[in-house]
Amino acid sequence: MSNCSFDGIGAVVATFAVDEGVTGGQVVKVTGNGQVGPCTDGDKFCGVALEPRAGLAGVQVKGFVTVSGTGLALGAATLAADGKGGVKNAAEGVSAIVVSADEDGTAVICL
Repeated sequence: MSNCSFDGIGAVVATFAVDEGVTGGQVVKVTGNGQVGPCTDGDKFCGVALEPRAGLAGVQVKGFVTVSGTGLALGAATLAADGKGGVKNAAEGVSAIVVSADEDGTAVICL
């Protein structure tokens, strides 16, 4: 990554009930009223879960956020869940801007 930090810029975080299997740092999808769960491969995601506690988690739904993802090109992108908690390029999915990407599989995107 570069010497620039995008952490927290424009972050909007909402609290959701979480399904079993949600962990901090993974992309999640809406699974019910006010509830999120893990994504499967190709799912459109709604945001990135923070660490769950007592059946609830903050989910970042807007702003700059670090995700796992490999092979992402910089700039405007259409992304979907990769089924492993991260994101991948996709023909259909979520519009985002990839502002940095490492060879180790870490990227910063703007939702």
